[in-house]
Amino acid sequence: MNEVTSPAKLTAKDFASDQEVRWCPGCGDYAILKAVQKTLADIEATTENTVFISGIGCAARFPYYMATYGFHTIHGRAPAFATGIKLANPDLDVWVVSGDGDALSIGGNHLLHLLRRNVDLQFLLFNNEIYGLTKGQYSPTSRAGTRSPSTPKGSIESPLSATQFALGAGARFVARGIDSQQKLLPGLLQRAHAHKGTSFVEIFQNCIVYNDGVFDEFTAKQVAADRQIFVEHGKPLLFGSENNKGLRLNREAMKFEVVTVGEDGFSLEDVHVHDETNRNLATLLAQMDEGGLPVATGILYCNPAPSYEQGLAGLTESLQSDDVGDLNALLRRGHTWTVE
Repeated sequence: MNEVTSPAKLTAKDFASDQEVRWCPGCGDYAILKAVQKTLADIEATTENTVFISGIGCAARFPYYMATYGFHTIHGRAPAFATGIKLANPDLDVWVVSGDGDALSIGGNHLLHLLRRNVDLQFLLFNNEIYGLTKGQYSPTSRAGTRSPSTPKGSIESPLSATQFALGAGARFVARGIDSQQKLLPGLLQRAHAHKGTSFVEIFQNCIVYNDGVFDEFTAKQVAADRQIFVEHGKPLLFGSENNKGLRLNREAMKFEVVTVGEDGFSLEDVHVHDETNRNLATLLAQMDEGGLPVATGILYCNPAPSYEQGLAGLTESLQSDDVGDLNALLRRGHTWTVE
């Protein structure tokens, strides 16, 4: 008699390929790779049903280091390839890996349409505010004044906020993480995977060669507690080394203010409670980068809607049920004309 046994549960190591990882020593991508491999093991993913898609850049090496299917595509076009792959085989678990230059410069248009269509996949944007692979030119997220080979006198452009871009494009799941936060990042990736639709995760990633320490103002250990806030749905927006600082919503000015619980008459009741289904609240959190406000990480927005594949399946079913008759005649029905 044959005995059916369950397959052995895969570990993080099972998702690592046999390829030598060739990022610069100390690059934040190593930590993200580790977090992704742990996440896949935790969600009990399978190697044969998972595919990683990338464009061009340092982050685009990612598929080579995963023992899954992978597709290293062309600059900025990873969202288009990913959309086609997901539509061709909706059962595949699709992950897109891109850098800030690849995704938001030449790929900005493709990313916009991926987000508004709500294709069911995970999009991970590694943001180091620089072009690393091509040796340190400024990128769309680089801050004004950034000195680089392409801006030797300093950039004169205003930086693009990846998270605000995603919210403005209609993304239904928007989160932020930090490469070095190995206790928090896998949890964010698990939530992103569980979301049905496009999950957009911006990961602050350190480029040790061309933009080292650009995020130290809120990631360095000595300041992290007071300069960043990890938001959680249904919980007060508290932060600080003593967890007694909070974000109070000034409804007249429609912006957050920092208050200290127990001082100046402020209590826990004055601290705003995070609602991840509120897009306006997510936008306010994404905008916090000055005036003593902390940088928000965690799941800023999650409000599911039908995915693109669901809509397409319904449309296909509708067409199949219609008596279309001659397809050639159907295509020429309506506003058409003949050129002689």
